[in-house]
Amino acid sequence: MKKTNTKGIFIWALVFLGVITVMKLISDVQPKEEMAYSNFKAKIKADKVKEIRIKTETITGTYTSDDDKDVIFETIKVTDSKLTEDLEAHNVKYSGESEHSLLTAIVANIGWILLFFLVWYFMMRQMQGGGKQVFAFGKSKAKLQGVKKTKITFADVAGCTEAKEELQEIIEFLKDPAKFQKLGGKIPKGVILYGAPGTGKTLLAKAVAGEAGVPFFSSSGSEFVEMFVGVGASRVRDLFDQGRKSAPCLLFIDELDAVGRHRFAGIGGGHDEREQTLNQLLVEMDGFDTREGVILIAATNRPDVLDPALMRPGRFDRHVVVPSPDLKGREEILRVHAKDIKLAPEIDFNVIARRTPGFVGADLANLVNEGALLAARRNKTAVEMSELEEAIDRVIAGPERKSRMISEKEKKIVAFHEAGHALVARLIPESDPVHKISIIPRGPALGYTLQLPTEDRFITTRTEITSRITAILGGRIAEIIIFNEITTGSQNDLIKATEIAQKMVCEYGMSTKLGPISLRKREEETFLGRDLVQRDRQHSDNTAQIIDEEVKDIIETAEKRAKMLIEQNIDKLKLLAEKLIEKEVIDADEIEAIIKGETTKQNAEIPGQYAN
Repeated sequence: MKKTNTKGIFIWALVFLGVITVMKLISDVQPKEEMAYSNFKAKIKADKVKEIRIKTETITGTYTSDDDKDVIFETIKVTDSKLTEDLEAHNVKYSGESEHSLLTAIVANIGWILLFFLVWYFMMRQMQGGGKQVFAFGKSKAKLQGVKKTKITFADVAGCTEAKEELQEIIEFLKDPAKFQKLGGKIPKGVILYGAPGTGKTLLAKAVAGEAGVPFFSSSGSEFVEMFVGVGASRVRDLFDQGRKSAPCLLFIDELDAVGRHRFAGIGGGHDEREQTLNQLLVEMDGFDTREGVILIAATNRPDVLDPALMRPGRFDRHVVVPSPDLKGREEILRVHAKDIKLAPEIDFNVIARRTPGFVGADLANLVNEGALLAARRNKTAVEMSELEEAIDRVIAGPERKSRMISEKEKKIVAFHEAGHALVARLIPESDPVHKISIIPRGPALGYTLQLPTEDRFITTRTEITSRITAILGGRIAEIIIFNEITTGSQNDLIKATEIAQKMVCEYGMSTKLGPISLRKREEETFLGRDLVQRDRQHSDNTAQIIDEEVKDIIETAEKRAKMLIEQNIDKLKLLAEKLIEKEVIDADEIEAIIKGETTKQNAEIPGQYAN
């Protein structure tokens, strides 16, 4: 790319110099009267000469003819010591001037030259929209990162050990292809990375290029499709051509679903620009040989909408899941993102990792950055544990809204509501330990209760799910018991409880009446070309009525249990609420002291589920 730009600048410079030279020649070609030097001296003495310019070899000037017209003349310069005296005696204006060389012309027109290059620069900037020349629509927009520029390695990627192991084979092939070829094995043509947004798919692809030490062409799926017909297919061809010229190398397409969606499914027509681009991608992947050392890596968080022909062996042979990190992975990711942050000695990343279940790499990076910003705002020299803990609350629930004015009555209602959540959660053995209660508004919530799972869970029992619903309803029950009134503050709690109960009945097979039947609704986003053809299974009205009855029964049973627990411990509820009104935030130690009547060590920390 740089060579092309340098060549273009050189050509434009030659064109401009040629124009200057032609203009100089044109300006020099003017009608001039050849005059003998003796006649020139005679006209000076006759006071006919107005002005002259003395050059290196000639003298040019203007004299007045017999009919009073100005005539330009030129004469050969000779050695004449009295010339200056004669010019001054007859009041002739004279000046010296050297012969115009090309260099002189350039210096004399330096202003125009600078103006030309300035205009040319801005014109090229406008013509190169997104790095493309105005007539090069079919050229790929892939950005090449050389071996030296690709400094990201697997040391910069944490929390996805299995995914790195899957990609290690690709690296070994790019470093030593003969090792695989001598046994007749073929390396995968394509590798697709899929997982939730923010899990590090793009970073993982860059790390593969960095580990292998090969050029890395990076592009996005949306860069292939534009308003001009055939541009996308042409850019796909150009991308693979660039890859073959730079082999061995990696081609990376981010957000593959932008160009790789299902083709014509009976709606709208089958020859649109996106489908032509996808067809060309399929042809290129099926046609290039892995022995060339070109491997395609793609990333997406919507594998469900990709065309089956794209996902078959021979194209994307290897599918690598990039999952959300577990406890150990979160701790490793925190250490990676915090390596350039000044941290206090007491920082414990294990505690922070336990407080952030469900966080992906992007969330953890944002958490560390928010902690650093908070420390800087407080004029601290290092980030302390308190900043990271507050950053977690900030990422989950939003910034504190201490300026929000709440009446004493509403503050009391919120305090009893959150105390109800915490008390029920604390009294149920299957529930996660309560870490913190707050009635300081954050984001849309007036208060929140945070809980601490003791470990990452991948399977949940029916008892644990019903316990969670019970804890969710604890705030509403506390309001009813204390104030004998129902408020709108429980709206979000009811939505969550209903969603969980519906999943128990329709998806998890936890209904005694329906039994082990899945009536799962489609959770992913609708894709028009497919979903109008493949419709969800419909159940009967009688089944729908049973579902409603089962959901209601689950919620009512949990509500009765929450009411019983609160009524049996009403004094503890009041103590929790009073402490909340007084301090606005109480932690695990104070909660345990109120529940048990004694002081306990602070539990580990993690956010729970309930916000009012």
